[in-house]
Amino acid sequence: MKKSTRWLVRVLVALSLLVIALTITGWLLLRGSLPQLDGLVVTSEVGAETTLDRDERGTVTITGSSRNDVTWALGYVHAQERFFEMDLMRRSAAGELAELFGAAALPIDRRARAHRMRARAEAALALLPESERAQIERYRDGVNAGLNDLGTRPFAYLLTGTRPRPWASADTVLVVDAMYFTLNDAANTRELAFARMRDALPDSAWQFLSATGGRWDAPLTGPPMRWPDPPPATDLDLRALDASLLRNGTAGSDDVPGSNSFAVNGALAGGPALLANDMHLGLGVPGLWFRARLIYPNTRRPGETVDVSGASLPGTPAIVAGSNRSIAWGFTNSYGDFTDWVRVVADPDDADRYLTAAGSAPIATQSETILVKGSAPDVLEIKETQWGPILASDADGTPLALAWTAHREGAVNLELLRLELAETSDEGIAIAQNAGMPAQNFLVADRFGSIAWTIAGRIPVRVGGFDPRLPADWSTPETGWNGWLATADYPLISNPPWQRLWTANARIVDEGRHLDVLGDGGYDLGARQQQIRDDLLGKEQFTPTDMLEIQLDDRAVFLDPWRKRLVKLLEHSAGTPQRAKIQQSLADWEGRASIDSVSYRIVRAWRNEVKDTVLDAFAGAVRVRYPDFEMPKLGQAEHAIWMLLEKQPLHLLPPNYPSWEALQMACLDRVAARLESHPGGIEVRTWGERNMARITHPLSRALPGFISRHLDMPADRLPGDSNMPRVQGPKFGASERFAVAPGDEENGYFELPGGQSGHPLSPYYGAGHQDWVEGKPTPFLPGPARHSLRFAPGS
Repeated sequence: MKKSTRWLVRVLVALSLLVIALTITGWLLLRGSLPQLDGLVVTSEVGAETTLDRDERGTVTITGSSRNDVTWALGYVHAQERFFEMDLMRRSAAGELAELFGAAALPIDRRARAHRMRARAEAALALLPESERAQIERYRDGVNAGLNDLGTRPFAYLLTGTRPRPWASADTVLVVDAMYFTLNDAANTRELAFARMRDALPDSAWQFLSATGGRWDAPLTGPPMRWPDPPPATDLDLRALDASLLRNGTAGSDDVPGSNSFAVNGALAGGPALLANDMHLGLGVPGLWFRARLIYPNTRRPGETVDVSGASLPGTPAIVAGSNRSIAWGFTNSYGDFTDWVRVVADPDDADRYLTAAGSAPIATQSETILVKGSAPDVLEIKETQWGPILASDADGTPLALAWTAHREGAVNLELLRLELAETSDEGIAIAQNAGMPAQNFLVADRFGSIAWTIAGRIPVRVGGFDPRLPADWSTPETGWNGWLATADYPLISNPPWQRLWTANARIVDEGRHLDVLGDGGYDLGARQQQIRDDLLGKEQFTPTDMLEIQLDDRAVFLDPWRKRLVKLLEHSAGTPQRAKIQQSLADWEGRASIDSVSYRIVRAWRNEVKDTVLDAFAGAVRVRYPDFEMPKLGQAEHAIWMLLEKQPLHLLPPNYPSWEALQMACLDRVAARLESHPGGIEVRTWGERNMARITHPLSRALPGFISRHLDMPADRLPGDSNMPRVQGPKFGASERFAVAPGDEENGYFELPGGQSGHPLSPYYGAGHQDWVEGKPTPFLPGPARHSLRFAPGS
């Protein structure tokens, strides 16, 4: 027994020592991948001494004797702080995630690889001007130097058991391609659904559901659109539907990749114009953007310096949004229509060929090999046409090729780098219109007080008069896309007499030529844009504080008409205990998406339930012909739903509802039952409970809870929602917030969620996140240097 006990003790001691040794080893490996914050790096890659300073939040200031040296240093710090995130972006665009994560990522890779973005990126790189390729190469060399100078590979690769692949020049192009995937629907699912709706529904119903705008519109030019009338009973009677065709689903997400951007001219801002921007995207740890200030000699003005600050995008050498002391600029997703499905009509004499306007052409087959960690490679064969890859089928089974601006020559360039040298809003506009990037609303403000709006990025020229919302046959001569729109034909609004500009992913231009050029790619409802417009029109003088107040506006202007409707319904309905609780909660309506509001959560959930119930009946009518049909996201559906509730046409009631009042009350009862089923019941179901942050590190889901909790941001209860300026969901919202007057950057602010660094042991991991949660303005410019790293020329 004594020998056995001694043996057991020795084993336990040995195991304890092993665990301690492994822990220490892991800790040392983790620390080994920390970025270098101070000291001297001697390198032949810089032509003169270059400094990289970090302030208390990790915001970097890079000062060099040329843009080439600054570009190299920016690549260096991006790699040391964010290489894994850069790697994910290039791999997501190229369809190469399975090489890191195994077979689980294969479905994602197969969808992305069908676009053959790596091959397209290599081709795009070869066509760039020499000056842009040189910047990409300098950036590439800085990235690889920063990666190689880490003591060990970044910690994410230790966790995945993989090694980082060096950065290539084409990878920077792929990062821009990744933004195309983020900001556009690469599967063009809306148009596929529209094709089925158009085929299965009478024209009056199709027009009623697919219109572009209505009473919530707030364009920069022109009035709100008129929503079409509901289809008559002679066209469609939804009461006759088989109830088994209904899905009775709950509301989907209102998250749309988008943004707010607005500006006021110098007369309203006391000198320079004032611009605000908050880009709404999926939120993660670290955040998408990396704050940077770049200082280097101005080649346009000898003896002067360029001083540009803002949001850089790791993987590229550009400041995407920010200010250079002469102009400030920002973006919102335009939601123009930049994808089309093309019907691939088979050559009747040869099944391997298809018809084009120039005659018969062969269908090309491309083979792509996807490397899979821990498994055999996966081979994907892609059928290509002159318009794009064949990725879907039309309602009648005809193959469809995807025409997408991201596939076209000229879709990617580094024209945005020239914004750093721009001195006026006019120069900024000219640069933006030539930029190779996903087409975005571009707002610019300058130090002379001017403001302007246009589209940044390439716009295709459609010819042939086809409906771009539906698949079309491009084998007819003079039908399809005819190159890029000339910049002289771009929509442009400069220094409007109303002295303000606003964009928020809704329609911007009036019906007519410019709207025809941009198309409708799924504009967001104009409620948020309208609220921003009204906020701007409500003041005559503005400071950055006023701009932040608008960005943080969580007033429930959009939902208030629904609240009033619900209150009126309850006053005339039969009482139940749950309805009484709802009624009591509504009495405490504050008119905001505040974290303690029960009434906001109730009204929102009820509105979504009504919307889904009504739309599902129309979807059921499509399922008669297409049983697997799902209604696409209809950004303008609010107009259709409200019109039906106002007009109450009995023939458009879903089956089993005797009246529109009964439908609304049934929706309320379902919402009440769901809320009551949770502990504490309806009275404690606050909006903050529903809108609790889930801002996570990419790897945290694969790790034990006690580790992932340290990687993820806190589960804060967040105010705000969709359809208001303060857009906020649990893992979606403002990926940055800033406002700045060019030339007065010292009084601007910049908020960043998720922190600067991707390393959990860095002092800058999550830095600034709490300020973003609280809406606390942090300085636009970096503060005093806390750490300084110098790069000196030498071998």
